[in-house]
Amino acid sequence: MIDDPVLVEDWHPVARVEDLHGGGPVGVRLLGEDIVVWRSGDRFHAWRDLCVHRGTRLSLGHVVGGDRLECPYHGWTYGEDGRCVLMPAHPEQAPPAKACVTVYRARSDYGVVWVTLGSGAKDLPRFELLDDPGHRVLKAGPYRVRASAPRVVENFLDVGHFPFVHEGILGDRSRPEIAEYDAVVSADGVLATGVKVYQPDPYATGQGSTVTYTYRVHRPLSASFIKHGDHSFGMLLSVTPHEAVDSSAWMWMAMNYEPESDMVDFQDRIFAQDRPILESQRPELLPLDLQAELHLRSDRTAIAYRRWLRQLGVRTGAA
Repeated sequence: MIDDPVLVEDWHPVARVEDLHGGGPVGVRLLGEDIVVWRSGDRFHAWRDLCVHRGTRLSLGHVVGGDRLECPYHGWTYGEDGRCVLMPAHPEQAPPAKACVTVYRARSDYGVVWVTLGSGAKDLPRFELLDDPGHRVLKAGPYRVRASAPRVVENFLDVGHFPFVHEGILGDRSRPEIAEYDAVVSADGVLATGVKVYQPDPYATGQGSTVTYTYRVHRPLSASFIKHGDHSFGMLLSVTPHEAVDSSAWMWMAMNYEPESDMVDFQDRIFAQDRPILESQRPELLPLDLQAELHLRSDRTAIAYRRWLRQLGVRTGAA
């Protein structure tokens, strides 16, 4: 496991609930740890993906009886608490107390399974528009990218790249100016208000306008924005750190109107434009030393984000 107490204590999205139809199991990787995720009824489980008998991946096994996980190698079977309950080669023998897998905490919300490798004391990142029944919610991704998770979050917070990376969609290179705005750091994260940018089609309705954003960073790897304008639209991003430079971006869009185009397809196109930029950035790890790269006034949100990560002591994906 990667040594990062801050991210170990946080919750991370690892699988779609629909991926666990029939119980699973599904193998995932989080902070350098191989994990098997499976389901028994309404309960979700996350264990180290390792049978304690001969080290086989439990994610290659099967859910049996609806509430037990069977290893594919010798059929060792584990109950919901992670303890072995059956060794088929010796069915009459009670499994030893040491025959127990490492158990982590898992729960579901927003249509995905979240896992923490820590105590579970924190709550999941929340975004008010996703919890508002007046808003339609769509899930996009996950998008796998060979980039550090903090680089992905910072890209999400950056409106200055819209006119160039997303020209004709989220920005116009003939109108690239970013007006003054405020960005502050608090114990709760980062808040940027009054972020304005001209967009040719900000709501996928075919109409252009200058849009004002409010950005929030809720957790080291979870952030959101709300667009203030003709419609109510917002997005929550949460990035899963598989390794220091290997991530998956999960996105939820919330809107109180009916767009003219497929919004998931729209977001697929946007991230496809972001991916080569993210994978090209050097250094690969996000520099938390503000002297390491050059900054402008329009980078205030990114500067605040880097300061906050440094205050927290985040290690993974940051330098």
